[in-house]
Amino acid sequence: MRRVKLTQFVKSAGCAAKLGPKELSEALKSLPTQDIPEVLVGYENSDDAGIYALTDDLALVQTVDYFPPIVDDPYDFGQIAAANALSDVYAMGGTPRTALSIVGFPSAGDFSILGEIMRGGLSKLSEAGVALIGGHSIKDQEIKFGYAITGVIRPVRVKQNRGAKAGDRVFLTKALGTGLITTALKNDAAAPEHVSAAVRSMTELNRQAADIAISNNVNTMTDVTGFGLIGHALEVARASGITIHLDHKRLPVLPGALEYSVRGFCSSGLQSNLEFFSSGVELNASVSAEYRNLLFDPQTSGGLLVFCPRQHATTFREALEQTSLYSAEIGFTEPAADGALIQII
Repeated sequence: MRRVKLTQFVKSAGCAAKLGPKELSEALKSLPTQDIPEVLVGYENSDDAGIYALTDDLALVQTVDYFPPIVDDPYDFGQIAAANALSDVYAMGGTPRTALSIVGFPSAGDFSILGEIMRGGLSKLSEAGVALIGGHSIKDQEIKFGYAITGVIRPVRVKQNRGAKAGDRVFLTKALGTGLITTALKNDAAAPEHVSAAVRSMTELNRQAADIAISNNVNTMTDVTGFGLIGHALEVARASGITIHLDHKRLPVLPGALEYSVRGFCSSGLQSNLEFFSSGVELNASVSAEYRNLLFDPQTSGGLLVFCPRQHATTFREALEQTSLYSAEIGFTEPAADGALIQII
């Protein structure tokens, strides 16, 4: 297969071509409510996946995610797309079981490239023990790829955005900066070693981190993706009725991310996050512009943001430290106060 710069097929300027939080919020307002008792978790609190009860002891976890290439290697892109889609199920506390692929590809494109993308995705599904059982494809001038994932969960194990408590310790299980690095890559400005570090992070499953979190009785967790650390933290803060304090100096950061932030490689998705979420955030004067960008940077296949009861925090931290996960304790929670729900020191 000939080498190709995969990101040349990306026509949109936004990170992963996602709708911004403002547009999505406006669209959801028009939807009528449904009253279906089996729906345990819907879209009301922006949780990572939906939960549908089959019995008192068994429920389905369902999610979908797809996007244009953010890296140039087709196999890597496929792996990232799979890890990203699987993450939503892990974040809810579930076990993914099956996958359906979603493909958009140019009719005049090199289909060996598509084969490599799909092979990369299948390798990650196989690592997760997930069966690929079908999919759907369309002709599209912009390459797009991802999966709809179905998993299972016991209802008592579901982790929702509304589950965090005042007094929790806050952990992040992957380093930040994938959006800054991949934006630099699209502009031919990213160092190969920085891209490699970002790819390693994005292709790492959140399965191990989720298993450790569940075994340590955490209150809730969410994966950090398109709305950035701040956007996803705000979703938890609003749903749970808490204020989250984060120490920007404790944030795990991918190599090169702050450099690209200083140089202005900020996606339109980062700008959308800044515009929509800033009103809920109070930034200390010590937080530099490059760290501000990092906080709002859209992530792809990011880590889990975990809210752990204080009495379990030490054992949870020690369990994470025994793995190769790039994790850190980054803050704590208090009862919701007047003003900003996220305070950055």
